[in-house]
Amino acid sequence: MKRFVTYLFIVMAGCAFSAAAEPDEEDVYFILMGQADQAIKDENYPEAEHRLVEAMAIEPNNPSNVLLLSNLGMVYSYMDRDSLALEAYDEALRRAPEMTTVLQNRARLHLKMGNDIDAYSDFGAVVDRDSLNAEARYYHGMIALYGGKLEQATADFDILSSVAPDSYNTWSALAALYSLTERSSRAIPYYIKLIEADPSPEYCSALAGCYLAEGRLSEASSTIADALKLYSHDPELYYYRAWLNRDRYLLDDARADAELALRYGADPRKVARLFER
Repeated sequence: MKRFVTYLFIVMAGCAFSAAAEPDEEDVYFILMGQADQAIKDENYPEAEHRLVEAMAIEPNNPSNVLLLSNLGMVYSYMDRDSLALEAYDEALRRAPEMTTVLQNRARLHLKMGNDIDAYSDFGAVVDRDSLNAEARYYHGMIALYGGKLEQATADFDILSSVAPDSYNTWSALAALYSLTERSSRAIPYYIKLIEADPSPEYCSALAGCYLAEGRLSEASSTIADALKLYSHDPELYYYRAWLNRDRYLLDDARADAELALRYGADPRKVARLFER
């Protein structure tokens, strides 16, 4: 925090000197805010940074600076200057601890930085203040799910489902929940919805795995074949085709697919387990 405040002070001091001659600081403040907003829309993030810092230099005690600090945090994140982004959010929350929007922005940044524990804490604080916040419920639940907190994840996803039943995040959350708790039949409809919206190899592989777990070999075969037309080098698709061929007792084909899965980067231990029984 000290490094960030020192940096901000140096830049603001220079900006304040140039702004001192302006006849109406309030007008300049809002002009700079508008220029910063436009620069963000134009994805000109260095320009946005300068305009935000200039605005705060002109009116350092303006209550709106909390929002400018939040915007500055986003700008730094867009530029992958994540440590400065985090310090900007921390300073905004120091000034206005009640600002849920800033807290949620910081939670997203923690996710980006791989700080899952801190992200979980921030998203938890958001849902404590706004229990129906769909985005916070989604991320809080997903971190809980993959962290082994099944009861918490289920509670988050129950609320998410009631608030946003037809959202992409809800489908993703429920597909993951039911897959990881070996309820493949319940996961399948959500993976189908996800694939209709985004036919990524991860979702296609997961759907194939659910079909295989349910013994629905024909549907698994069709899913894999369609996906391989789009992703001919995806290791998971070859892994699941090896599983499919093993269950069809086509062992030579299964081993050939296992070799392809390994060639494209599949986990060797996972592939080996296909042939252990």
